[in-house]
Amino acid sequence: MYQTSFLPPLRDHPKLVTASAPGKVILVGEHAVVYGRPAIAVPVWERVARATIQPGAAGSGCWIVAHDLRRRIHLADAPPEDAMALVARATLAELGLPPNPDWQIELNSEIPIASGLGSGAALNAALVRAIHAQVGCTPDPAQVSDLVYLGEQLYHGTPSGIDNTVVAYGQPVWFIKGTAPRVFTPAKPFTLVIADSGVASPTHETVAGVRRRRERDPQRYDRWFDAIGELVEEARRVIEAGECEALGPIFDRNHALLQQIGVSTPQLDHLVTAARDAGARGAKLSGGGGGGNLIALVERASAQPVAAALEAAGAIRVMITTVGA
Repeated sequence: MYQTSFLPPLRDHPKLVTASAPGKVILVGEHAVVYGRPAIAVPVWERVARATIQPGAAGSGCWIVAHDLRRRIHLADAPPEDAMALVARATLAELGLPPNPDWQIELNSEIPIASGLGSGAALNAALVRAIHAQVGCTPDPAQVSDLVYLGEQLYHGTPSGIDNTVVAYGQPVWFIKGTAPRVFTPAKPFTLVIADSGVASPTHETVAGVRRRRERDPQRYDRWFDAIGELVEEARRVIEAGECEALGPIFDRNHALLQQIGVSTPQLDHLVTAARDAGARGAKLSGGGGGGNLIALVERASAQPVAAALEAAGAIRVMITTVGA
């Protein structure tokens, strides 16, 4: 943690202070990661959240304006269960700053809400970085991740911690709950098409649903989680070996297991099939399921045809990202 005695004094800035954080997708391992198995997640820099801070009127206190959420929060009055207020308060306290500075904090995001792209984590990561920037400090990724995790607990109940980790580090991460994340660089870049099904799916609901079903049949679910964990191990090997085309069958097998644990939907399955039929090497849902996004592994030359096929199959938005470029 920072030694607050070494921090520069709080000051007004004539210009905006701005910070950002990326969206994310889980490559392999969702849901099983909640139960101690590994997962791999990667940032999506094509969609980011941004926070800006400027001085407010004297005595106005701290206002957080989240434009995409249509929320205006006065920090002094926000309830304890407000995730953004919680993260802001924790960051101010960690830095030894006044609990209600005269600031106007504005949050904007290109990341669709409740779609599995880590919108809440990215907004809070941008918020944490902007508060540090306001006093001339740069937090390390682990600090950002820890602070954002406080908000994730309110958003999702019992999160794995993978979302706050990948948006804080802004790099591909190997993640096991309760252990230090491992940041890594793929030996060779690979391209994903990400398609939004258009169905909002809050992660805490799908996580809670899996938990209820596992409580009724723990042995079966643990077998599925073990199988997912083995796929994650295999995915790490091929990524680090530069054999990224082998991720396609891994995606397909991971999706089949996610179908078995009950988090896919007919619409997601339809989009997965459309991606494969259009030339994707493999495809799977990404995130909590029940809606949200799918990812498809593609060659660069087939990215646009796969994206077009997904739009024709009903995806409301499609983006292309290259991991490790």
